[in-house]
Amino acid sequence: MYNAKLDVRKLVASALFMALGLVLPFLTGSNPAIAKVLSPMHIPIFLCGMACGWKYGLAVGIITPLLRSFLFGMPALMPNAVGMAFELGTYGLVIGLTYAIFRKKGIVGIYVSLIMAMLAGRIVWGLISPLTYGLAGDEFSFAIFLAKGFTNQIPGTITTLIIVPLIMVALLRTGLVDDAINR
Repeated sequence: MYNAKLDVRKLVASALFMALGLVLPFLTGSNPAIAKVLSPMHIPIFLCGMACGWKYGLAVGIITPLLRSFLFGMPALMPNAVGMAFELGTYGLVIGLTYAIFRKKGIVGIYVSLIMAMLAGRIVWGLISPLTYGLAGDEFSFAIFLAKGFTNQIPGTITTLIIVPLIMVALLRTGLVDDAINR
């Protein structure tokens, strides 16, 4: 059964998450150390996928880094924004699909979905990076994949594993997000 009211809610929520993905990186300024800890563009994508579903999470994940690159010049289009579009699109897709399956498990379902999405996004980023780095004239190796994709991201991963479940639980408890919006 088609529900136009629900689609409008998802569209508005997705626009809010995209806006957050565009604006939150300004909190880190030009300090890459803070950006690694907060992963400010990633968090809204995870929330969008859980709150609005995989289609919206995928779209917002792809569009946000590219739009931010075109509007503000950061991240650089190649290799960063293009690679992030694949990575964040995967985050939104995977977390939307897995949360739809595991949402009845409560906080455990949030963590399972989040961890699966994080791993999938990093793998997709690693698969696309040889192409994006190559087109940008940069080198990409397995050691760079491990360093940039995992080791350097440990602070951001920990922060995401703390912040996203807290926000999602708060959204669910306040009724701003419910099971109906995620269908």
